[in-house]
This record gives sequence, structure tokens and C-alpha cells, in this order.
Amino acid sequence: MAEKKFNLQIISPTRVFFDGDIDMVEMKTTEGEIGVLAGHIPLTAILEPGLLRIKNNDGDKEAALHDGFVKITKDKVTILAESCEWPDEIDVNRANEAKIRAERRIKSGEPAVDMLRAELALKKALTRIDIAGKYK
Repeated sequence: MAEKKFNLQIISPTRVFFDGDIDMVEMKTTEGEIGVLAGHIPLTAILEPGLLRIKNNDGDKEAALHDGFVKITKDKVTILAESCEWPDEIDVNRANEAKIRAERRIKSGEPAVDMLRAELALKKALTRIDIAGKYK
């Protein structure tokens, strides 16, 4: 029996990152991690920086997904992402520098520091470092 597939489309401001039929996708939302199969109930959610895992019978793919929204219908998932990167597109040195800057801002305790922005920058840097590290 053939497995049910659905269309996944990931769009960022600079490109269509992915568009194809898949078996399953996993991502991180503000409410926690979610896995989606064909026939999922309709849902819209806010995404957080984290691992995006695309599962297909021809192999799994992983990417760093940074913020956005997901719209799920029973036969299609559309992700509008701030950015999305395959592991080989990640500049690990730049991610490490961003991590250091974000940690420095968070630890400074200065009232002028936007803590939410600094924490988000740290999450993005850690996501990039983690994903890139898996494929080195």
C-alpha cells in the first residue's frame, strides 16, 4: 500500500526554499514541536527557530528554520519563513560570532538591551550551530 503524501511549500523572502510532495514534516512552533502527516486537521501556527525535518521514503532532510508561520490543510502545508537554510548553507563561524554577541547582550543587563531580540538571536545562532554540526 502506498503511503499518503502531501505537498510542502516553504517560502522565504528571497526564494522558494522547498516545494514537493512528502510523507511527513516536523517543526517547532511557539506551542511546541509538531509533526504533520497527510490528512492533518487544518491549523495555523507561529514558528520558532528550530530544526525542520522533512521525511520522505527517499530519505530525510533537515534544515534550520527561523521564525515564520505555518498553514496546514489536509493535503498541503505552507510555511512562510523569515529564513530557512540547508546545513551546507550555514556559515558556522558567523553563527558562533552571533552566539557570542547575543550572549554578551543578554549578560550585560543593560536596560537599553532588547532582551527578546537578544534571546531570539541566540536561538537562531544555536539552531544554526546545532544543525551544521550534525553534517560536518
